[in-house]
Amino acid sequence: MLLDRQRIESHNENGLPHHQQNFEFIAQRIPNAENVLHKLIDFQVAIPSWALGSGGTRFGRFSGGGEPGTLEEKMEDIGLLHQLNRSSGAISLHIPWDIPKDANAVKQQAKEYGLKFDAMNSNTFQDQKDQGLSYKFGSMQHMDKAVRQQAVDHNIEVIRYGQELGSDSLTVWLADGSCFPGQSNFRNAFNNTLESLHAVYDALPEHWKMFVEYKAFEPNFYSMAVGDWSQSLLYATKLGKKAYTLVDLGHHLPNANIEQIVALLLNEKKLGGFHFNDSKYGDDDLTVGSIKPYQLFLIFKELVEGMDARGMNHAKDLGWMIDASHNVKDPLEDLLQSVEAIKIAYAQALLVDANALANAQQNNDVVLAQEILQGAFRIDVRPLLAEARLRAGAALNPLELFRAEKIREQLITARGKITVATGL
Repeated sequence: MLLDRQRIESHNENGLPHHQQNFEFIAQRIPNAENVLHKLIDFQVAIPSWALGSGGTRFGRFSGGGEPGTLEEKMEDIGLLHQLNRSSGAISLHIPWDIPKDANAVKQQAKEYGLKFDAMNSNTFQDQKDQGLSYKFGSMQHMDKAVRQQAVDHNIEVIRYGQELGSDSLTVWLADGSCFPGQSNFRNAFNNTLESLHAVYDALPEHWKMFVEYKAFEPNFYSMAVGDWSQSLLYATKLGKKAYTLVDLGHHLPNANIEQIVALLLNEKKLGGFHFNDSKYGDDDLTVGSIKPYQLFLIFKELVEGMDARGMNHAKDLGWMIDASHNVKDPLEDLLQSVEAIKIAYAQALLVDANALANAQQNNDVVLAQEILQGAFRIDVRPLLAEARLRAGAALNPLELFRAEKIREQLITARGKITVATGL
């Protein structure tokens, strides 16, 4: 469902006096406010098709009602998000959960909602109905070449779906690994995985990118085929110029210095993109910025600095996507919060005085360096984000409008109370 344009305009009119006061206050204190606004308007965060329903744990799953049961309904929900914030203009599909039955019709629907197709995501971490061979003991690293070939064929199939829809990248995340010492030969697992990835890489269209995602643990707890950023970088380097590392913020061991990882991957021209979420303990898949907002800011500080050093376009040259599981929240509300948190961190990073920081670093002025970073982090940039939304035709306060219009209640009326999003 989409909102009537007049509902957004009425919402904005009611909040405009308060917003103007807040925006004028901060705009007078930021010398490059207009430049920041343009960057915020251009910056889009892709929404994965699997994030529109309630997630779950090993112990249970509780539907919030009104969940999208088809790809078309998922696109409808993302179209609504984009209408509310004008920052969610891309959808990332998961195959086989979201196989398009009619590519032309799906592309037309996406066009109507102002959406593009972001990276395609393959699935070799679970067995599908009527699947010939099982991935219980791995896919691309499997001892049986027939299983490896099945995984390769699936990824090539995903590429074909992506070509039909206008995507230009493939994300490969492997659950492959081992749970116990001696279960797997590390070198054989690596070489089997590399050989399989090569077969997929060779099938990539010329202008496509391949993202190799890593994860420290889960579902395997002793070893993973792609367990950290260095392993991903090793695969990407061996594969070729179209292969990159993808960073999921939850896929690290506790206290990992993700901002340093980002800086080094950018330096090596091998950073492909991000899956945004937040965590307290591991791969918690919590709302972005809900636990470690300062870390998110520091990551964006490295992103802005590193991309500027290479002359990269902030909005287009890396893939930006949310990857979260909404177990107790309304998924659409959670996604609105996550996009907001991402753009807050991005805006704060844009406000860092890069020259002053470089001078402080050159002079080994540790205190001043900290003051510069924390000074930017403590600026309330929310009026900037609201102004960017206003100029883009979105809502001043998307979450407030979502609740005022009782959108979840409308979705429950239309789709039912007991619903399950496809693939979950």
